Amino acid sequence: MSNENALLSLLIEKIQNDTLVLPSLPEIALRIRKMAEDPQVNLNQMADIISHDPAMSARMMKIANSAFLGRSVHVNSLHQAVTRIGLRYIKNIVTAMAVEQLFVSHSSLIKGLMGKVWHDTLEVAATALAAMQLYNSNLKSSPVNFDTMTLAGLIHNIGALPILTEAEKHLDQFGDKAFIEHCIEDLASNIGGSILRKWEFPEELVAVAEKWNNQQPSDKVCYIDFIRIAAIQKGYCKDKTEPRIALKPYVERGLITGVDFHRSPEFVASYHDMKQLFV
Repeated sequence: MSNENALLSLLIEKIQNDTLVLPSLPEIALRIRKMAEDPQVNLNQMADIISHDPAMSARMMKIANSAFLGRSVHVNSLHQAVTRIGLRYIKNIVTAMAVEQLFVSHSSLIKGLMGKVWHDTLEVAATALAAMQLYNSNLKSSPVNFDTMTLAGLIHNIGALPILTEAEKHLDQFGDKAFIEHCIEDLASNIGGSILRKWEFPEELVAVAEKWNNQQPSDKVCYIDFIRIAAIQKGYCKDKTEPRIALKPYVERGLITGVDFHRSPEFVASYHDMKQLFV
């Protein structure tokens, strides 16, 4: 049995036996997500919870004063930041930060691969958000929104995490960089769906994790479209079709202005604004 088949068999067996250790969101992220779903919660209560995490507080302040929100008045307190951002987006910011914190390892090989996965994830997220923003700029209403798109970008390849974790446990057998990267490419999508179901994410986001890395067209405009556009433009898709060819269906559907959409000044400015949200 090849190493890839051995790792695949190991992962499938653990999934079927419910013994695969899927990552769990930190307690504060779970609390904030639960609070955000409570119609009785108020923004002052949310700010009080967030204030216990300095890194999270700093990220909220940064986003509240970001170019994306387009406000000229600078906010100076966490309560003001929470009010400006709103409950739904707060929930997704917190989840995004929690996901980033899961990518830790004691192995230099796995740590390097986790770093690459997270870097690529942020590139896809920023590109997808910028492409979506340009698409939405021509519409009065849109089927895709900023906060859900942010979360979709940051969780689309979450299935890579258990693969890296399992490889770290068996470095003597699975400790080859190229092999692990190949396994991520082939196996991460299905595992990602399992993780997001465990986290009780909506099906539209489960679908992002499971289907972003194939080129089957969507019936209607959805978050997967913009993740695919970003992944194609960045060269991260399993299908290595030349990007100018792979992007044509999205041009024809009006999701992007052309196969060179990423060169437009409007896109470049938006892309850099989006990247700043994750730094």
